[in-house]
Amino acid sequence: MHTTEITLEVNGETRSVTVRNADTLLYVLRDKLGLTGAKPGCLNGDCGTCTIDVDGNPMKSCLMLAVEVQEAKITTVEGLKYSSLQTEFVDKFAFQCGYCTPGFIMNANALIKQYPHANDMLIKEWLESNICRCTGYKEIEEAVKSALATAQTVLRQQ
Repeated sequence: MHTTEITLEVNGETRSVTVRNADTLLYVLRDKLGLTGAKPGCLNGDCGTCTIDVDGNPMKSCLMLAVEVQEAKITTVEGLKYSSLQTEFVDKFAFQCGYCTPGFIMNANALIKQYPHANDMLIKEWLESNICRCTGYKEIEEAVKSALATAQTVLRQQ
């Protein structure tokens, strides 16, 4: 079995890890680096539970090889600790079992950064890439809208 040592920038920290060329980023994050926020769901890119941020874009870590992202800036839900977006998900009860929540938060975080003035249609479109089997999407949409309103207030103050 051939392995390679790679360096990843995850949540603002440089981390070295030994991987096989076939190791997915999801596997490396969870099993090698102990960052379990990204969840294994379908493992084929359909459900979004493994969504992370790579260079400002939401990406499904089950579809990426760890060796592909050596030069990238990776953010996991752990890197958004205490963010206003997480607070909005809690305040709006935008979760049930919570398994899908990190993926939704990562996707919503990228949406807010890329489209701080997103309308309802764009929010729904972005949330379509994540699946929740426990709850309706109304609370999730409300949490995202509230976080967008906060982001817009911050932009106006700058």
